[in-house]
Amino acid sequence: MAQVPQTFFDALAVRTWCGLALRAVGRAREEIDAINVYPVADGDTGTNLYLTLESAATAVEAVFAGYGTGCAEPSLADAVRAMAHGALIGARGNSGTILAQLLRGMAQVLAETAEPSRADGSGLRLALRRAADSARQAVAHPVEGTVLTVASAAAVAAERAEGDCGAVARAAYEGARTALAATPDRLPVLRRAGVVDAGGRGLLAVLGALVEACTGEAVREPAKSADAPSGGPAREDAGVGAGAEPCPDAAGTGGPAFEVIYLLEADDAAVTRLRARLDALGDSLVVVGGDGLWNVHVHVDDAGAAVEAGVEAGRPYRIRITHFGLGDAHTGGARPSPERAQRAVVAVVPGEGLAGLYAEAGATTVLARPGEPPASGELVQAVRRAHAREVVLLPNDAELRHTAAAAAEQARAEGVRVALIPTRSAVQGIAALAVHEPERRFDEDVVQMTSAAGATRYAEVAVAEHQSWTTAGICQAGDVLGLIDGDVAVIGADVTTTARTVLDRMLQAGGELVTLVIGDEAPASVAAHLEARVRESYLAVDTVVYRGGRQGALLLIGVE
Repeated sequence: MAQVPQTFFDALAVRTWCGLALRAVGRAREEIDAINVYPVADGDTGTNLYLTLESAATAVEAVFAGYGTGCAEPSLADAVRAMAHGALIGARGNSGTILAQLLRGMAQVLAETAEPSRADGSGLRLALRRAADSARQAVAHPVEGTVLTVASAAAVAAERAEGDCGAVARAAYEGARTALAATPDRLPVLRRAGVVDAGGRGLLAVLGALVEACTGEAVREPAKSADAPSGGPAREDAGVGAGAEPCPDAAGTGGPAFEVIYLLEADDAAVTRLRARLDALGDSLVVVGGDGLWNVHVHVDDAGAAVEAGVEAGRPYRIRITHFGLGDAHTGGARPSPERAQRAVVAVVPGEGLAGLYAEAGATTVLARPGEPPASGELVQAVRRAHAREVVLLPNDAELRHTAAAAAEQARAEGVRVALIPTRSAVQGIAALAVHEPERRFDEDVVQMTSAAGATRYAEVAVAEHQSWTTAGICQAGDVLGLIDGDVAVIGADVTTTARTVLDRMLQAGGELVTLVIGDEAPASVAAHLEARVRESYLAVDTVVYRGGRQGALLLIGVE
């Protein structure tokens, strides 16, 4: 159905644009996923762009819903700020992160127009220029032949256009289309693969939607690009092909093992220092945002150090760490093998520290924030990010078992073989991951991992939030609770004393290895005290200590 032409760009046009862009990228998603070859064939660019736009569109719809039926519509500033904020908090991968900054750049101009309810062609021209400039500034080491080149070409063409918003949007689209077609001439890896830049192709779809939102006329969609290089689509880099610097492995010498993404609450000065630190740690660095909220994306070998840098800068959350896998050697697009990863582990973890630990062990992680358990859709996305034929899923929480089961069923419907190991604590997941051997037959590996998890008793020490009945009696708000295998076993007043009592009870039945995961809020001395207790009182029992970060519980204990 044709849209009503918009001579001016207003809140309704923003809403229309977001909806049309979401549908356009949805139609092109598989094609975009398949053509991402720079610097690693990493087929999630289309999916990441779609999820980023979905978050933007949802935020805009929420603004309109807030005005109710029959009430005045939101202002242009309200709509574009919601769009930019939604894209920022929902940005996925490098491609989505850069798109979020493009939308933020546009919003900065459109929210400040002389006419608060609408912008004309001149305002849209300025918005497209700010978008291209701000996206380029967000990338640590820009590369030509990527989405940055396409965005710049769109801005140049828009600046040369005369007329209303429709004329400006059409010019921007045509400029982007021409630049996209030329990306293989600017980036040899694209030329060798016979494809255009994936991020640029996604931006073209977004600009095509802008034309339709402004004119009411749909653009003719470009012909599909060539198929992906032999072997089919692989994993997204979350894409340096979308505008970040090439990995140093463009010659095929190997590159960073992990993609780390998180939202960060921090001031400008702290983010400036963070950029320098992350740039030294890895590559593909993109930091977007402002006004105290940022989206950080980087490829590194030390995922824990990247998260630690965020903790020092401010408050990181929604942390996602993806292991590229042994089969995902960064080769500048010339993939070493058509085979995808055979097997992967996807795990839910309660804190940033454990996210780094699990990722270093090769797992794809989903962070469960206190009070915000992941939905099944998040787990399905993590399975997709793992890009393996076989996946072992570790929910690490008894309350997530049904959620994980639903995710497993959906993944199976998509052709992935999934085994759900009902781990009830992150320490059980650590035990399972320790015996994981991808070279074993899948069933044997699952049996061994299940056995290791089942042989691990688990406990946690936490603070009661309110008065309640427990299996150990009545607790008051502020009491220290020691839970063993999910049930309250000890009620105390002191964290260290309660933890020691819990540990003694667990070791009464024997044990060979004690795992301690220390949360940020735990006393600094508790780990040393418990290690000394094991060393002095329990012969032949080893202890290993990990830092869990903001994990909800003060302390997690596992006894194998």
